[in-house]
Amino acid sequence: MSSFRSEPFLWIHLAGIATLPLWLELVWLGLAIGVPLPFSWLELLVVGAIGIVPVLVMQLIRPFDIFSILVVSLKPEQLTTEQRQILTLFKTNKQKLLSLGVAALMVFVLWQLYRLAPLAAGAASIAPQWRILGLLLATSTFLASNLFLQVPVSVLGVLTNSKQQFAVTDPYPLEKIEKEFTIPGLKVKQILPFTISKSTTEKSA
Repeated sequence: MSSFRSEPFLWIHLAGIATLPLWLELVWLGLAIGVPLPFSWLELLVVGAIGIVPVLVMQLIRPFDIFSILVVSLKPEQLTTEQRQILTLFKTNKQKLLSLGVAALMVFVLWQLYRLAPLAAGAASIAPQWRILGLLLATSTFLASNLFLQVPVSVLGVLTNSKQQFAVTDPYPLEKIEKEFTIPGLKVKQILPFTISKSTTEKSA
């Protein structure tokens, strides 16, 4: 049996963290557009709440199903036993603590970006100086920032499990996957070219 760490979907979603600097730069530029409102805490509350809470709640209650790419996801019945074991690892208390830790970190990051926003005023001057436009940009990209940090960190949490821990992990019940995981996009039978043979082999065994 190959190590669960060789699962390609884990590494695909871990690689998503590489986009985080781009998203955070867009947040920074958005916060630099226009004149800040008199109550800075209100701007921070709106951007922070919309950017952090939805992704955090998702990870705590219905974690993101990593067996997906962009707008397509593997149907639950196509998942191998090993892949369903991986899903079980996403529902542990350790994963919830990681999600809470990431959320706390992003609150701090948002405060620093807001504090340093005047330094980006020059670059932001090419955009219309409407504060609402800047806040919309900052909010949407901060939401993306949280998604592209929360999911890779959750993957890292799974990867830190030992082979022994994985061996005694029960596969997630097939009938509960759609109810208890966030499955994005269109559900399909195959995404990666080499996944179908693995699934077919297991079902025929």
